[in-house]
Amino acid sequence: MKQFEHQVSRTLLCQWLSVPRSVSYYQPQSGRPGAKPSQVTMKLDGSWVDNQLVVLSIRQLLDVEFNALGYEYITHELKKEYLINKKKVYRLMQEHNLLLGKVFRPTGKREFVKFRRIVATKPLEYLCWDIKYVWVQGERRNYYLLSVIDVYSRKILDWLFQGSIRQIDLINLFRRINRSHELKGVILRNDNGSQFIAHSVRNFLKSSEIKQEFTHVATPEENSYIEAFHSILEHDVIERNEFAS
Repeated sequence: MKQFEHQVSRTLLCQWLSVPRSVSYYQPQSGRPGAKPSQVTMKLDGSWVDNQLVVLSIRQLLDVEFNALGYEYITHELKKEYLINKKKVYRLMQEHNLLLGKVFRPTGKREFVKFRRIVATKPLEYLCWDIKYVWVQGERRNYYLLSVIDVYSRKILDWLFQGSIRQIDLINLFRRINRSHELKGVILRNDNGSQFIAHSVRNFLKSSEIKQEFTHVATPEENSYIEAFHSILEHDVIERNEFAS
């Protein structure tokens, strides 16, 4: 048509080619068809926020150990704060590799334990911490108990007991311990749970000069002191009581 458009009318050219006149105006475009996705989301108070804040909220909801939360559940939780539908949540989670079924692989080198048995010669030389599930019958759900034990004294220095435990909760826990104990130079042992391998937690411990070491996969005996404490707690307290709240 371009070759003859200056000699013959567009209408006649379309008749010769047996195509609708509207088709002749089509201009191919690069990229995905349709309107571009919005970059902002409305909150319930009527204000608009960047989608990156919504993604941050999604990451916080997913930041629990062994999470199995799909985009529909995440949408349900986000609607408490945002005007958002599940299609948009799915798109944001897909763009940031957060959909259920994706494998979360931490980056950065981890220091694994070299000796299974810890030999502590003084208090606050070695600490261990771990998370335990506690079933609350009255609410029909698990709560999370995070305990920090001093290997030398077998004393629980501090703990968290919450419906969910986020990375910032771990950081604030150690800030609280550090106010009453000098943690500089302490060796902290943990397993490879999602909270413990999180960049924010590892960077905070490193900046506080706390050496973090990780147990090998499927070797709870390398973290035996806190595992033993939680086992005793399970036998003496949790299994012998039914909690209403």
